[in-house]
Formats: sequence, structure tokens, C-alpha cells
Amino acid sequence: MEIFKNPNFVKLFFAALSSQMGTTIGNMAFAFYMLEHFSSQPYYATLAELMYSLPTLFVFFLVGVVADRFDRKKVAENCDWIRAGLSVVLFGALFLDSIPLIFFILFLRSAVTKFFFPAENSLVQGILKKDQYAKAAGLNQILFSLFMVFGVGLGAIAYKTIGIHGAVVIDFISFVVSAFLIRSCKIPKGARLPNGKLEWKDINFKTSYRDFRDGIVYIIQNKLLAVIIFGFFVFGFVNGGFAILPMFTMKYKLSPENYEWYASFFAVSLGIGLLAGSAAATFMEKKIKPHLMMIVPILAASALIVLLGFTDHMWVYLTTVFFIGICLGPINIAIGGWMPKIVNPKLMGRVSGWIDPLMMTAQSITLGLIALIFPKFIETIDYIYYAMAVVIFLVFVFYALTLPKLSQQALMEEKRNNLTEKQVKKGMKTV
Repeated sequence: MEIFKNPNFVKLFFAALSSQMGTTIGNMAFAFYMLEHFSSQPYYATLAELMYSLPTLFVFFLVGVVADRFDRKKVAENCDWIRAGLSVVLFGALFLDSIPLIFFILFLRSAVTKFFFPAENSLVQGILKKDQYAKAAGLNQILFSLFMVFGVGLGAIAYKTIGIHGAVVIDFISFVVSAFLIRSCKIPKGARLPNGKLEWKDINFKTSYRDFRDGIVYIIQNKLLAVIIFGFFVFGFVNGGFAILPMFTMKYKLSPENYEWYASFFAVSLGIGLLAGSAAATFMEKKIKPHLMMIVPILAASALIVLLGFTDHMWVYLTTVFFIGICLGPINIAIGGWMPKIVNPKLMGRVSGWIDPLMMTAQSITLGLIALIFPKFIETIDYIYYAMAVVIFLVFVFYALTLPKLSQQALMEEKRNNLTEKQVKKGMKTV
């Protein structure tokens, strides 16, 4: 592929993979650690997951501004160094066995992570051609599937073999590797600083608020973008459920004795499904319209999630998860290839900065509700799966009513813009 001839893309690609792999291993190890040490208090595992999503509510107004106003390469690299340092502190905090302190460090590390991906995603947009966006999204999704397949399984293995301390060491190494990969990139200044150079002294509440406001105004004015962003918010509720429900399903329903291994099998099944769905979608993305790659799989996923709550058989559960992964692959590739085409590069950081807080707000609400109602008010988790299925079905209805029309309008607008550009170039040649 031509995209692999771009050394900057390759380095950024593997930097993101290294960062995510270590994070996944550490997060899963902490979930197992909480479930083992507080088996009668499952809300501790849910609170640990909250430490990964809740920080968004405290930094969301700065994330996009930092990605658009400062050197994106330095932002991404420094995020890795800070997380590596916090991992060292976390390693020491584990010896104190202080849950509040551990949660606080996890909170800080997650807050720093929120700045990494908008900066890294914006860099990728700046070094690729428009016709490469969908391919990049497909490759990112495929490798995301691979680290999901191996990452969670390695998290279980790491916890069982080298313990929670060893998992934190893996986190540290992954962040350091990612930082060095980003540092080695040679990215043009225009991609790193699309809005020009800005100093910290020039940042104040007024400018931050203006940039933050510009991001949401830009989203609202672009109806197609607004609809896609709203979908991210709704998917956040589902992400919150899937962040903890598989472990609860194994621990309290399907396999209490071997829940660590079967929880990792959940990730393997979902990851292999994502890999298969992403691979198929990568080949089909030029033949199938993006809105169809989203609408049909969303409907199928809603029906499959109902089956997750209904079944009492392990292999039916895992097989269903595999097919859900197949459905999610095309959705992610459609969005990943669509967004860079409709977002101004100068505003990509601010737009990306809105996605995470919306998703994490919904995810935090879901995790908070699960911590409150399970098992105190709802003793079986089946009903939570059914609620998730209803949410996904409502997303299908919403997208089925809006995306086809908005997609057609966006296509016509793109054709008009391309025609205008050709006319301008033709006029310049004539002069």
C-alpha cells in the first residue's frame, strides 16, 4: 500500500498502537485486581473504570484547544512522558495498598490521555491525502482489533503471572516506546501548527472559551457532522456497559471460577470479529456508501445484544460477541474515513476534542448507574443488556431517518467545491 511508504504515518500508527496496548493491559489487570480483592463489592471494579472516563468532564474544554493551538507533535509526545512518570508513581502507590490514592493516580493518568489522541489524530490528518483517509481508518481499525484480541488476554496473563505491578511496568514501557516513536517523526510545521505558533502566555480563559465555542458552533453548522457526533454520544452509553458487563457476566453468571480467562475470551471474540469486519469493510468502502456501512450493521448489532442478555451458554455468548465485532468494524471505518473529509484541518483538534467528552460523559453516566443499581436493585444483568439493545436500536432509527439525505447533500457540496477548485486553477493557468 502507498500509505506505508509514508514513514511518519507508520511511526504514528505504531506509537498509537503501543500506547493503547499497554493501556489495555493495565486497565484489564486493574479490573481483575479489584474483582479479586473486592469480590463482594463489584462497584469497586466499576469505580476503577470510572477513573478512565470521568477525567474527560474536567479537561474537555482544553483538549481540542491544545491540539489546535500548540505543536501537536510535542503535545502527543509529552502526554506519553507524563503518563510514563505517573505509572512509576502508581507502581509505588500499589505497595501502600491505598485504594483512594490508586484511584487518584489512575484519574490523573487518564486525564493526560485525553490530550493524546486528538493531537495524534490531527497529525495523521495533516500527513495524508484525502483519498488515504479511509485506508488509514481501516488499518487503524484492524490493528485496534489485533491489540484488543491480544491486549486483554495479555492483561489476564500478566495479572496471573507477574501481577498488578508487572502490568504497570508494561504500561510504563509502552508509553516510553510511543514517546520515542513520535519524537522520531519528521512532520511538516504546517501539520504540527496549522493555526500558527502560540505561546502559553497567549492562552487565557477568554481565548480558550472562544476556541471551545468555535468547535461546537462548527459542529452544529455542519448537519452531517453534528449527526455523527451525536451518534458518538449515544454509543458512549453502550461503551460504558461493555466496559464492565462482560466481567460481571463471567464472574456472576457464566463462569465464576474462571472469569478472568473467559473475560479475556470476550475481548478475543470481539477483536477477531472487529478484525474480520474491518478487513471486509476496507475492501468494500469504495463500493458501499458510508451511511449504509453504518445503518445496517447498527440494526444487526441491536438484535445481537439482546441475545447476549438472553443466553446462559458461554459459547453462544462468545459467538454472538464475535458477530457484534463484525458489525462494529464497518461502522468505525465509515466514520473514520468520513470525518476527515468533512472537517476543516484547522479545526480537527477542536472537533475531535468534543467526541471524547461526549462519549465519556455517557460512559460515566452508565458506569455510575451500574455501580448504583447492580446488584442492589437489579440482581441480574440481563436487563442491562436489553437496555443497551434499545439504545442501539434508537440510534439505528435516527440514522436511518437522517444519514441518507445528509450524505447526499454532502456529496453534492463536495462536487461543487471540486468544480470550483478546477475553475480557479483553470483561471490561474489562463492568466
